[in-house]
Amino acid sequence: MFKRKIYDKLLQWKKEWEGRTAVLIEGARRVGKSTVAEAFGRNEYDSYILIDFSIASQTVKELFYDLSDLNFFFLQLQLHYRTDLIVRKSLIIFDEVQLFPLARQAIKALVKDGRYDYIETGSLISIRKNVQDILIPSEERKISMYPMDYEEFLWALGDHTTFPLLKSFFEKRRPLGEQMNRKLMRDFRLYMLVGGMPQAVDEYLRTNNFRMVDQTKRDILSLYEDDFRKIDPTGKISMLFDSIPAELNKNASRYQVSSVLEGERAGTVLERISQMVDSKTVLAAYHANDPNAGMANHKDLEKFKLFLADTGLFTTLIFKDKDFTENVIYEKLLSDKLSVNLGYLYENVVAQMLTAKGDELFYYTFPNEASRKNYEIDFLLSRKNKICPIEIKSSGYRTHASLDQFSSRYSSRILEKYLVYTKDFQKDQDVLMLPVYMVPFL
Repeated sequence: MFKRKIYDKLLQWKKEWEGRTAVLIEGARRVGKSTVAEAFGRNEYDSYILIDFSIASQTVKELFYDLSDLNFFFLQLQLHYRTDLIVRKSLIIFDEVQLFPLARQAIKALVKDGRYDYIETGSLISIRKNVQDILIPSEERKISMYPMDYEEFLWALGDHTTFPLLKSFFEKRRPLGEQMNRKLMRDFRLYMLVGGMPQAVDEYLRTNNFRMVDQTKRDILSLYEDDFRKIDPTGKISMLFDSIPAELNKNASRYQVSSVLEGERAGTVLERISQMVDSKTVLAAYHANDPNAGMANHKDLEKFKLFLADTGLFTTLIFKDKDFTENVIYEKLLSDKLSVNLGYLYENVVAQMLTAKGDELFYYTFPNEASRKNYEIDFLLSRKNKICPIEIKSSGYRTHASLDQFSSRYSSRILEKYLVYTKDFQKDQDVLMLPVYMVPFL
């Protein structure tokens, strides 16, 4: 198992709550939820039982229909899984709990009983059919799990020194030197290509072969497509998902639903967008109609951009319908010859990194009086009752017209201004120009 930061969150939960709540690990399929839950049970408890509801027998499922005698319930579980449960020293894992919502409802009674600890894992947890007719337990604490972030990716490669070094340079506001930056950007572009899905990272480490990595990612995308068809047999969610790269490539001020689904507009697909976001496969950045520290109160649900939760999957989705040999991104990104029209890869990876560190995604556009185009702030962060606008460049461009115009409008609201690009750290007056691998420290 790869080292994951969520493990420390589980340790904190176990220590602080001492069985008074269950924890629900929520995330996209194949992100590593089951692996980390089982490793936690193996390492931190005397024994554990994992009930995988994708394969659980009808005999096991029937136990949840009557919890009036918990002694009988636990006895049957121990017999079925041939595992002894020890009071306050054992963990029970409900894996893929969305497939059997009744088990999720049972958490209330099981936590109240207090004998054992409980971890649930699930995808598509909030989809309507997975919560109808059950009582959501208030004794459930949710933790979101995302693809491996850049630090976790470096850990997987055996590198435990680079990330702390980058953090110290960021905090000191010091450049690393152009030669070092070139090496660090080359390493970071590898992360953009492979991504943070544990299977893809494992395939890269095993084979050092991008074709094999790409095939692994295609398999994951196919799995997502299957899930979308189950949620929405019309295929509209699948179409919205597949069109994410093309919509970002337009460099428009929003995802143009009507160009993907004829006769539809953003207001008519809000539930489908919500389902995509709930699946944790997609990230949504909403337009902040009033860019201030309380942006969540002013987001426009009908004006949004969509990103993939994993940039490695994004690089594969762009060429999903073509052979791997036609995917020019691998070659061009590695050799730092990425054309400008593929710059949305950097937008996607910044969205992924900001989400992984807990930020909600917002952006802002406003008219450019001198042309028909809009000024655009790619992302807005809320910090200390102020905002931090971010403009992203896929190359070394040092101009930042959007930041400048935004600053002239809202100077009193701004804490810091960031230009994220591919060159070394520097300051241009009051604009901090950061290499993209420093985004996790914002």
